Order: sequence, then C-alpha cells, then structure tokens
Amino acid sequence: MFGKLFGKKEKTETLVAPLTGKIVSIDQVPDPVFSQKMMGDGVAIEPSEGVVVAPVDGEIIQVFPTKHAVGLRSKAGLEILIHIGLETVNMNGEGFEAHVQAGDRVKAGDRLITFDLELVKEKAKSTMTPIIITNGDFVDHLEKVENVMGQKGEITIMTVKAK
Repeated sequence: MFGKLFGKKEKTETLVAPLTGKIVSIDQVPDPVFSQKMMGDGVAIEPSEGVVVAPVDGEIIQVFPTKHAVGLRSKAGLEILIHIGLETVNMNGEGFEAHVQAGDRVKAGDRLITFDLELVKEKAKSTMTPIIITNGDFVDHLEKVENVMGQKGEITIMTVKAK
C-alpha cells in the first residue's frame, strides 16, 4: 500500500574510477568483445599507473587465476568486471598481484590489484582497461563519464539506476 502511495525507492549506484588515467568510451576498446558490448556496457580507462581500486562498496565475486581481471558485486546487486588490459590473460599472472580474494568485502577506493604497467605495455595487446556492468538486465539507466582524466577512487565514472 505505501509503495503505491509514496512511490518505489530508486536504487542508484555510483562507480568511482578504479584506475587513474583517461576515461574513454567502451566503443574505443580495440577488442570487439568489449567494444560491441558483448559482455555488457561500461567505460574503459587508459591507465597511467598500475593500481586498481574498488569502484564501489561490495563483495569480490572472483579474482581470475591470472590476476588480470576481477569481478565485484555492489551492495545493490550490480555486477562489475574490471579487465586490466587486452590479451593480458596470456601473461599468466606475470606482473600482476592480487590484494583481495573471492568473498572479501571492500569499500570504494580499497586496493584490489597492482600490476606492472610497463610490462603490460610490452607484453599485452593494449593497456586499455574495460570496466563493464555484466548484469545489464539489472540496469534501467546508465550515465557514463568519458573523455576526461580520472583519479582512482575520486572521480565518478558511471551512475547506474537499477530496475
């Protein structure tokens, strides 16, 4: 009864930049899996340093064995994939260090993974790092910030309104 009277409470998640660097449109990622949004919508960051922090308060769902990617679930249920560079899986974890594991609870700005940016530049296809919302069915509206420099843990990169 009160839901009809007072309206449904909106669930909105704000994601901060998980890396320092230039925030770009997802369609600029030189990999069709990301640029064509096959895994979901989001943005990408061209990192200027090798530190990844949590973009939201939530729980670590998965740290890939090669430490090149991490998945989180926000308190509201938004699922986020941070994929460091392109074709970095082929580095087999070389130059990557995970500071969290599946099941850990994190706050926005907590350090998740550190990596050797110069080694990724040398060995991977690209350092461009997609930040993807993988459960798009959860999203009613997505606002993205693009073409600006972002400081990890500080600038908002996406605002997501849940269905």
